[in-house]
Amino acid sequence: MVPSSLADCPLPPPQLPLSREVPLCGEEAGRLEHLGGGWGCPAPRAGAGMVPPGKKPAGEASNSNKKCKRYFNEHWKEEFTWLAFDYERKLMFCLECRQALVRNKHGKAENAFTVGTDNFQRHALLRHVTSGAHRQALAVNRGQPTFEGQAEGGGAYPGLATTPTPRGIKVEVDAAKVAVLTTVYCMAKEDVPDNRCSALLELQRFNLCQALLGTEHGDYYSPRRVRDMQVAIASVLHMEACQCLKASPYVGLVLDKTRDWNESHSLALFATSVSPCDGQPATIFLGSVELQEGEVTAGQLLDILQAFGVSAPKLAWLSSSLPSDRLGSVGLQLRATCPLLMELHCLPGRPDPQPPAYLGEYESVLDALFRLHGGPSSHTIPELRAALDLAAIDLAGPRPVPWASLLPVVEAVAEAWPCLVPILEASAPASPTARALALALRQFTFVAFTYLLLDTLPCTQKLALVLQPEDPDLALLQPLVMAAAASLQAQRNSGGARLQGFLQELASSSPNLGGGRCTYRGLELVGYSEAAVRGLERLRGAFLDSMRKGLRDSYPGPSLDTAAAFSSIFDPRRYPQAPEELGAHGEGALRLLLRTYAPAVVRQRALGDFALFKRVVCSLGRLGPRALCSKLACVHSELHELFPDFAALASLALVLPAGAGLLDKVGRSRELRWWGQGGAGEGREDPAVKIAVDGPPLHEFDFALAVEFLESGWGEGLLGSQLT
Repeated sequence: MVPSSLADCPLPPPQLPLSREVPLCGEEAGRLEHLGGGWGCPAPRAGAGMVPPGKKPAGEASNSNKKCKRYFNEHWKEEFTWLAFDYERKLMFCLECRQALVRNKHGKAENAFTVGTDNFQRHALLRHVTSGAHRQALAVNRGQPTFEGQAEGGGAYPGLATTPTPRGIKVEVDAAKVAVLTTVYCMAKEDVPDNRCSALLELQRFNLCQALLGTEHGDYYSPRRVRDMQVAIASVLHMEACQCLKASPYVGLVLDKTRDWNESHSLALFATSVSPCDGQPATIFLGSVELQEGEVTAGQLLDILQAFGVSAPKLAWLSSSLPSDRLGSVGLQLRATCPLLMELHCLPGRPDPQPPAYLGEYESVLDALFRLHGGPSSHTIPELRAALDLAAIDLAGPRPVPWASLLPVVEAVAEAWPCLVPILEASAPASPTARALALALRQFTFVAFTYLLLDTLPCTQKLALVLQPEDPDLALLQPLVMAAAASLQAQRNSGGARLQGFLQELASSSPNLGGGRCTYRGLELVGYSEAAVRGLERLRGAFLDSMRKGLRDSYPGPSLDTAAAFSSIFDPRRYPQAPEELGAHGEGALRLLLRTYAPAVVRQRALGDFALFKRVVCSLGRLGPRALCSKLACVHSELHELFPDFAALASLALVLPAGAGLLDKVGRSRELRWWGQGGAGEGREDPAVKIAVDGPPLHEFDFALAVEFLESGWGEGLLGSQLT
């Protein structure tokens, strides 16, 4: 099972006191005064230390970066019991590290937390608590042998070269080991084949990389063990993923159908989460799971979540690229143990249920056509190449292209059809493929189905585009789904404009259907007859019914209502400008959310807070929905303390599986699993995919911990197998 990443939780910007621009009634003012001494004054934090007389409060201290003023947060003392703050010097210290320094008199105070630091950022504390220096300090204080003591006694791996270091508090990691792991890390991020590791290390030595010169790395750092190093790196990401998912109040689960090269049924799994530290949403790659008899089960998914420390009641969203017949009743089964669960299946490439058989035949023709005349070396039909560029299609990739769902491709074929057929027929004597394509393109059904697609695709394309931005406008989702459903229903009843225009032109130019031939745009069509027209009607009905069912399955009505309600409550840009209209705004939407998420909120409290909530939100300016939800979800913000029910609803909105962050990671995973190894034709394994999808920038990754995992073999049992 592959782990997932946890980005450091940066300290959110200082919360400014709420403005007094909004007039308050006496009851509201009393509530706020009870929370913090009156309107406009932040409430005192629980557990905040008393400020010594004559000294400035901790909030006055800032770090040395004059451009970005940061403050010490008294809450950190509750979370990190080893943390101390010097109000006089405005520095924070680690009590454990300072105590160990006193005991170890020969040590060097190289640890910033022993001399004091003004780097007032929460992720600096997280880095310190997981550092080798802090772990060694804990061992010294408890009388346990340190890592260095074990190494001096021979250690478990005598073949590894070690760099002599003083017996200090700071654990120095061998730079050569980090250099090799860094190389493997970058190879996975950039999808460089594993067998290039030796060449890359040699290149770095040639360029006089000091860490690699004159050092033997032993068996643990041999290029032959690239996968073991990937597993160790992925193990670090897995630990961080578990912390991230445990901390998130709610999560979403995303299932993406993938293809292994042995043709087995497998899924790539992702989770959406929100950090309570700063309220920022994240998408995490969990790994892959083999399907039992080609179908996913609710028990499998719950077991996977449990492995990451996520309890069933925290699961709020389910999204999948599987067709509804393959997904089955998983959502219904999950709701028995996940009372908050909603479904929204908006991943690209989700097939419609029971598509007509002709759809596969049509896409085969387009695939052969574009591979023959759409490649970069073909300049005969520039429209085809332009359509590929516009749709971002890579013909060299192994994934099958969903040609019939790409509007630019279908438009290019319809526009270039009159010149395509003669070009193909001219090449027919030397190319059997061109001869077959020319005959296929002359078929009446092919041309008619092309116009049918031109009628149906625009409405579905608009729906796909609304979910692609980083902060999707959920207010547009329900209207676009309803418009698409109405358009498909109208075409089912009377036919689309493009298809009907094509049929009318044929009927006027060729009144006799018995001959089987007719002329369209100067070219003779094959297979035009009364039977062919009746067959087209059946094909049109089956295709539109499949699209309508797929639309209903992907965007269930309750989920659309919930998304619209989230937009009404958390998008200040849609609040009415007139104060007299603000009071009634969103009442119905809030009641819907309170019914849907009854286990997560206190109904009467939320209804009582709503008027004040809207007035406070208006005073903050025209924030976007994601910015407002992040402020509410951040446990350190005043909004979170003032409006706990809206904070819970905001967290539920943030883990909704949509937006560019999710789509980018799913797309990257698909590339690696279908292709991988720099195009060598072998899909990447989970550890490499994990690093490529979730790995942070180099300077944010803890390579020292990866060294420990590699040399202890800790990650083998965890990551050596797939999720089951």
